Amino acid sequence: METSPENRGRLAFAFAAVFLGSASAQEVQTLDPEDEIVQLGPLVVTATRVGESTFDLPVAIDVLDKAIIQDQKPMVLISEDLPRVPGTVVTNRGTYAQEEQIMIRGFGGRSQFGTRGIKLIADGIPASTPDGQGGPGLFDLGSARSIEVMRGGFSALYGNHSGGVVQVFTEDGPPEPTLSVRLMGGSDGTWIAGSKLGGEAGRLNYVVDLSRAQTDGYRDWSRATKEQGNTKLKVALDGGGTLSLIANALNLPEARDPLGLTAEELKRNRRQASPAALTFQTRRTLDNLQGGVVLDQPLSAADDLRVMAYTGTRSNEQYLAIPLANQNAITASGGVSAFDRRFAGGNLLWTHSTTLADGPLTLILGGEYDRSSEERKGYLNVLGERAALKRDEDNTVASWGTFVQGTWGFAPRWSLDLGLRYTEVRFDSDDGFICTPDRVTAPGTRPGTCSGSTVPITAANLNPDDSGSRTYGAWTPALGLLYSLTPSINLYANLGKTFETPTFTELAYRPDGGAGLNLGLDPAVSRHYEIGAKFLLGADARLNLALFQIDTDDELTVATNGGGRATYRNAPASRRRGVELLLESPLGRGFAGYLAATYLDSAFTESFPACAGIPCRTVAPTLNVTTVESGNRIPGVPAFTLFGELSYAYEPLGFDAAVSLYGQDKVYVNDRNSETAPGYWLANLRAGFTQDLGGLRLSEFVRIDNVLDESYISAVSVNDANGRFYAPGPGTSVLIGITASYSF
Repeated sequence: METSPENRGRLAFAFAAVFLGSASAQEVQTLDPEDEIVQLGPLVVTATRVGESTFDLPVAIDVLDKAIIQDQKPMVLISEDLPRVPGTVVTNRGTYAQEEQIMIRGFGGRSQFGTRGIKLIADGIPASTPDGQGGPGLFDLGSARSIEVMRGGFSALYGNHSGGVVQVFTEDGPPEPTLSVRLMGGSDGTWIAGSKLGGEAGRLNYVVDLSRAQTDGYRDWSRATKEQGNTKLKVALDGGGTLSLIANALNLPEARDPLGLTAEELKRNRRQASPAALTFQTRRTLDNLQGGVVLDQPLSAADDLRVMAYTGTRSNEQYLAIPLANQNAITASGGVSAFDRRFAGGNLLWTHSTTLADGPLTLILGGEYDRSSEERKGYLNVLGERAALKRDEDNTVASWGTFVQGTWGFAPRWSLDLGLRYTEVRFDSDDGFICTPDRVTAPGTRPGTCSGSTVPITAANLNPDDSGSRTYGAWTPALGLLYSLTPSINLYANLGKTFETPTFTELAYRPDGGAGLNLGLDPAVSRHYEIGAKFLLGADARLNLALFQIDTDDELTVATNGGGRATYRNAPASRRRGVELLLESPLGRGFAGYLAATYLDSAFTESFPACAGIPCRTVAPTLNVTTVESGNRIPGVPAFTLFGELSYAYEPLGFDAAVSLYGQDKVYVNDRNSETAPGYWLANLRAGFTQDLGGLRLSEFVRIDNVLDESYISAVSVNDANGRFYAPGPGTSVLIGITASYSF
């Protein structure tokens, strides 16, 4: 079943019109001061590191609560939830092998797997490595209490990134010991099972969540299994403090990667895997284990101390589709990338509350240190089998930062937020794979050759010692001003400066095909400007509006991309301008509405030479050079997105249902803007019942996603040299689930 673009546009317009009209009516009904009940909104910690209402912060920040995350959801991928946040886009590549890509205000679109440019945090522990590579698959949604998303310049106080911060918090156990079991099944051979135990025992509060998800996938060669566990133990201490122990495990024993399709392949069969994926059996296995401890301790009536420390290990093996002829080169790193990583870090925060000029003042002084070291190897991928060694190096990245920030209510209706941070990131690589006429550390199959290559070693054809290091550092300030126009209207403005280093993956390969790290990459530096307004329209009703501009120097972009391996370069300058709108309101008679809309103009503001092939040589020969014109849109970033939901609840029957609509504009797939993935609209339905039977609680639901069976592109691979830009999203899919909870 398909609808025309015009009809889909009319449907979106009608949805928004009905919603806005209903919300306006709700506002008229609640404006009487005698009757108005004002709810300031949930407390968040991401902006100021202390509990503050979202309404009282001079930043764009939103929180998704437990009901949104866990009710009638698979609870497997962060893309289930983040489309509700304006300014935020999550692309689901249809494979666990590459994880999901989170974009905030147009940052993060260059990432070929996982998330870059966005800071990810779970219970205060980084889910991003010190260099900025994030894995949203680490987030355990089955035990999540809330997700906080902060956009804009104030995220400068979190260090190495450009766009914003996504932080997930684990729920506390309920007062009574409770065991819950969930089971779901649906389209494409999808099965999800999980169990959760939580409760309290004296001073101990605990929650343990275990889950397993498996699917055959919408496309060929996309079968995957994800196993996850999350535990939080919180002990109440004397003096009002708490000690929290957190452990998280993620295992991907199987995650096949169908890769992207060309436009012609997409037309023939959108469910097929790329032929290269089948030839080289592209896939990934991953094992991640981490744990941490968090101490929150009041020192006095005015002082609080927080100490956090964590450690973990991560093992990854990924098979790429690199042609055998390319892998044979002495300088090539092969078609199998594998690493064993160890990471650790911690932070220390001191909070002091006082007054200044009769106004409340809160000061925070903090420091952070994170370190990651890995043994990274590369091997030949001979038609899906790991063969000879092609790469052997030890890599270390360490980051430290110190910051001070404060909030001062300097006048009855005014408050000022200030912050300043210094961050330093150091990369070190020790190369153990050397093949020169004088030194061979990776002997080949016969004298005079290098492991994994049949090409003789000569003075002009060699793999030298590529060891190297580079240090990046920057001061990043942030300032926010808030004015309370009325008890229900807050106006604000903020500005900040962020800097983002390349990740080790982005430094690993040079665009020109030469050996060694790409140490010429510079960090991206962005200046953020934002003004906004927040309105409380009554109990549980709010309207947020934000306008922003971001100017970036040395934007990190994809230089070459082929066979699952990308290299990177700096573009001279870019600019992002946008508007974000969020409207949420009960509509009466059990109905409620929600609308999140974003318009974003993201473009390069200076022309620059770019690559027309692999390897990338922007000087000679000139046939391998093209020009990206000033004004071209940044690839992978849609100009508008809209999420709308109309929900209905009938408490006497425990019935809950909703219809949601998500739409986004077309996206360009390369810097030259020569091809696009078209825009689309998706309609989703869900409904379910809940029964309370003494200590037993049962919940059943069914959800149908992409009800109209829209053909759409869920993610793109930017600047792919083979034209395999497109990852098609699934058609109509059904998921049925049941959860049983018992309180002892």
